[in-house]
Amino acid sequence: MVEQRPRVVSGIELWRWRNQAMQAAIANDISPYEVDWLLQEIAGLDRLALCLESFKDLSGIPMAMSLIDLEELWQRRLRDRLPAQYIAGITPWRQFKLMVSSAVLIPRPETECLIDLAVAAISQSEAIPPLDQGHWVDLGTGSGAIAIGLADALPKATIHAVDYSTAALEIAQANAQNLGFAERIHFAQGSWWEPLTSLKGQFSAMVSNPPYIPTETVATLEPEVMKHEPHLALDGGADGLDDIRHLIEVSSSYLRPGGVWLIEMMLGQADTVRELLQNQGSYCNIQIHSDLEGIERFALAYVNP
Repeated sequence: MVEQRPRVVSGIELWRWRNQAMQAAIANDISPYEVDWLLQEIAGLDRLALCLESFKDLSGIPMAMSLIDLEELWQRRLRDRLPAQYIAGITPWRQFKLMVSSAVLIPRPETECLIDLAVAAISQSEAIPPLDQGHWVDLGTGSGAIAIGLADALPKATIHAVDYSTAALEIAQANAQNLGFAERIHFAQGSWWEPLTSLKGQFSAMVSNPPYIPTETVATLEPEVMKHEPHLALDGGADGLDDIRHLIEVSSSYLRPGGVWLIEMMLGQADTVRELLQNQGSYCNIQIHSDLEGIERFALAYVNP
């Protein structure tokens, strides 16, 4: 029989744990703000209660997990650099809260720009029917973040989400269900475009955050990423561009004339990606866009009309 650990703790118990956890965070060069973020997600405390420490006087605080389990996971954060988002099982992204596990990359704030760029690309297009209709796809969906963002921004579109990992698709489907987009997003397991051959030539747009980190660089990433996030979603081959090359080569046959091709990439890849798109011959109006840090992070192109 599985031991049922109590999930209601007194305010004073949680206050003591918080103080110890913050001291340990500082000692291990981890931001102490992570402790309060975890308590917001796991114990439902708000910022004001944490700032004023008023929760200390509460007789009972319901928790999403027991204090023992939280402490065990926090020790993994300190010792093994387990990301805080995996401890909470959730991460904020745009206006959503997404479930995450070690089966999926933790969605980054910069990836939110892909949704805004996609919407802007529609307004710059004179395609008929308009690009905000028809089939859109998020290739390599992971947590489902991009697909959900697209479904929210494009109510007239049919969204498809593809991932090679069945474990990732389970997370993405759960997120779509929890956020009310289950009827809007069609999920498929497979490699890139392969599950969508029956819709070849019909897609209004492809959006993707593919693996783009060079193999040798993966081992040098911060331990939170290298030790815990799925390498399948990180490793882009010798120069980081294996999957991007494939998406450039194959996508034009799946997109309709005037359709949008949009990806995220890493610092230093923009010139090569632009050249690959130009040399492929099927794309026009090739654009490179920077993220909020000024890094050339996104490539956008239209399929020749």
